[in-house]
Amino acid sequence: MKFGDKVIVITGASDGIGAEIARQLAPEHPKLVLAARGAEGLERVRRLCRSLGAEAIEVVTDVSVEGDCRRLMERAVTTFGDIDVVVANAGISMHARFDQIEDFSTFERLFRINTMGTIWCVRHAYPSLKRTRGLVVGVSSLAGRTGVPERTTYCASKFAQNGFLEALRIEADDHGIAVMAAFPGVVRTEVRRRGWNARGEPAGISGLSESGAMTVEDCARRIIKGMRNREREVVMTAKARVGLWLKLVAPSVVDRMARAALARDR
Repeated sequence: MKFGDKVIVITGASDGIGAEIARQLAPEHPKLVLAARGAEGLERVRRLCRSLGAEAIEVVTDVSVEGDCRRLMERAVTTFGDIDVVVANAGISMHARFDQIEDFSTFERLFRINTMGTIWCVRHAYPSLKRTRGLVVGVSSLAGRTGVPERTTYCASKFAQNGFLEALRIEADDHGIAVMAAFPGVVRTEVRRRGWNARGEPAGISGLSESGAMTVEDCARRIIKGMRNREREVVMTAKARVGLWLKLVAPSVVDRMARAALARDR
């Protein structure tokens, strides 16, 4: 798949993985629709992408609000025509032991962002994607494939996101639409430090060991390679692929690996 002149909607595009996907795609001259809550960050990414050769607009969007997702897709179609690719990247993390959570509304809040944000964006882009025989990309997490301690909220929302993408893939194939799920592990972005604590407030710390964390540039490059080949899924590292295989044959080993991923000093 080549991306020149393709209309590509990217959520969570003001920084991190979403911004880097946009930056790496820009030299191919796509038509980028950049969405996030932060107007200042979006404007910065839009200017950068335009300087690299893309057409680009920014649309301030809160994916936890269905109306925002609908307006985002309407703006994309009105400005550039039918949508070729939706990259559902926006998300929020949380780290807290289940028995220490004080604000249980965080479960619903994470679902609205991590799960419903993907579903609502796909819902309102779907008629257009049918016409273009397009591509849906869900940026999930390894925590959407295997449980991680102190991530009950996050894992629940990411497992649900992945379940939606797996079921959708089978249906979407009838319309020529490809569905790809990406499963990063620990990536050097601010998403974990911005994630919530037991009180549902920004934690300011990661909670996971950053040793050996993947760069955001490498993560985005692997996602784009998967997009180009319209792959079913992208698991970022050999270690992660081995871990998912081990989960089938020795799940207790994977439980120990997940526990070891917790940062010792937080």
